Amino acid sequence: MKIYGQTKTSFIDYPDKISTVLFTGGCNFRCGYCHNPELVLRTGTVLEEEGIFEFLRARKKYLDAVCISGGEPTLHEGLYDFIQKVKELKYLVKLDTNGSNSKVLRKLVEGQLIDYIAMDIKAPLARYQEIVNADADMDAIKESIDIIKDSGIDYEFRTTVHKEIIGIIDLLKIVKEIGNVKRYCIQNFKMTGQVLNDSGSYTSFTIDELEEIRQTLKDHVQEIIIR
Repeated sequence: MKIYGQTKTSFIDYPDKISTVLFTGGCNFRCGYCHNPELVLRTGTVLEEEGIFEFLRARKKYLDAVCISGGEPTLHEGLYDFIQKVKELKYLVKLDTNGSNSKVLRKLVEGQLIDYIAMDIKAPLARYQEIVNADADMDAIKESIDIIKDSGIDYEFRTTVHKEIIGIIDLLKIVKEIGNVKRYCIQNFKMTGQVLNDSGSYTSFTIDELEEIRQTLKDHVQEIIIR
């Protein structure tokens, strides 16, 4: 499995835990607002796997968890074996995924290798192809949602919002489609650097607008988080 980046210490990526975040390269989606184009297109430098495990062994006293993000981690054939090695070091593991590879997700869940799952819900199901700019397998997306909900593992679903593409009507459709889930996160788009589609226009919501969205959605899910 190829790792293209690492955030050595994070206090926000795994709820209530101190984690390190590993970023895999490559993604089967092409969301224009993606803030990790170098990961999607695999233009960065690959980190040595042994160096990563040396780091994990040395930081066991200071870290609780390993977050595996991307790109899309489930595209990598070596993901299962990689996580097994991480679990042997007694770390919690969080997986960030777009849910497009339900077979790999099920295998990881059944193998009891994941402690927390965060799945991006890009759009209402009818708008997926438009938003991800790819031929998304909607049966796989829906299956991943069900796998996560039925897994018994702690989880969140999350959607990145921006005024030009994803708004309140879309979010209402999403929460109705995914059902009364445990935790739903609304991630406000923030322009922190280059995005995949530099010619696109993406505007963040204000704090007041996000709170209005929260109030509109709060009866449809158990917990709503604004990020």
